[in-house]
Amino acid sequence: MDRSSRSRRFAPVVAVAAAAALTLAGCSSSSGGKKSEEGGTNASAGKATTPRMTVALVTHQAPGDTFWDIVRKGAEAAAAKDNIKLVYSADPNAGNQATLVQNAVDQKVDGIALTLAKPDAMKDVIGKATAAKIPVVGLNSGVSDWQKLGLTEFFGQDESVAGEALGKKLNEIGAKHTVCVIHEQGNVGLTQRCSGVKKTFSGKTDILYVNGADMPSVKSTITAKLKQDSSIDYITTLGAPFALTAVQSVGDAGSKAKIATFDLNKQLTGAIKKGTIQFAVDQQPYLQGYLAVDSLWLYKNNGNYMGGGEQPVLTGPAFVDKSNVDAVAQYAAKGTR
Repeated sequence: MDRSSRSRRFAPVVAVAAAAALTLAGCSSSSGGKKSEEGGTNASAGKATTPRMTVALVTHQAPGDTFWDIVRKGAEAAAAKDNIKLVYSADPNAGNQATLVQNAVDQKVDGIALTLAKPDAMKDVIGKATAAKIPVVGLNSGVSDWQKLGLTEFFGQDESVAGEALGKKLNEIGAKHTVCVIHEQGNVGLTQRCSGVKKTFSGKTDILYVNGADMPSVKSTITAKLKQDSSIDYITTLGAPFALTAVQSVGDAGSKAKIATFDLNKQLTGAIKKGTIQFAVDQQPYLQGYLAVDSLWLYKNNGNYMGGGEQPVLTGPAFVDKSNVDAVAQYAAKGTR
């Protein structure tokens, strides 16, 4: 992809992952259900000949949240290339997620990749993994906490920086009043996004909590907010499915509010093309999943680690709008953006 077709970036990448340069040749596969095992048997040229590893990927995915399908696809691609058995599990409840990590420790896996949406709940179990000499890396959530919890590496974006950039963007386009929709209460990354928006946006910022596991409820809650306050001219959502639902809410409320969001999927790029959503902030979830799993292979086989153990590897953020959505959409259609 040439330079002109790249997403416009507004935060520097702290470290360039050497793993991204490894050749990936037709090696992704899929598995269903909340928990699955990835054997990597579909890999062709470029597959590692190193001894078989088992890696657990444990996230805070809520049922129906398509964002995590992209993370998982990247993780599966790396696992297939690296001769890794990938065991995926998820639960949005922090206590249950910690139990899933404990299960991985008990199974004596070779590495664990996890998210830190609620870091305090993960502290003890990460300590148990460390005591068992199982390397643990973080992805997506927890950029402010991964080091103090003893993780080896982190792959994601600085959510505060991303939120601040979106707030500045709202200033540039002349927005006056936004409502920032948080779909999971207590998730530190989501809170940081809205706090970042509020910090830099010169207009009024309201925070609206919705139940992200119940999309009809999300729709009705946003609709009610728009009917209650006609001065809202921008809705800021924190995930692609919620942005698409907000489009329906705008119609139901008879509102003229426009929509901006964090994160992408195939449907969202289509909405940006049509103009029903103005822009998105992309953190490249496929890359987060891919690098997290690949980093554990590099650490076990070569003793490599990225960021020097001190800096996160930033996979975003970047704006996607009408000016560059066509270049991004071709990858979103494949489930890699």
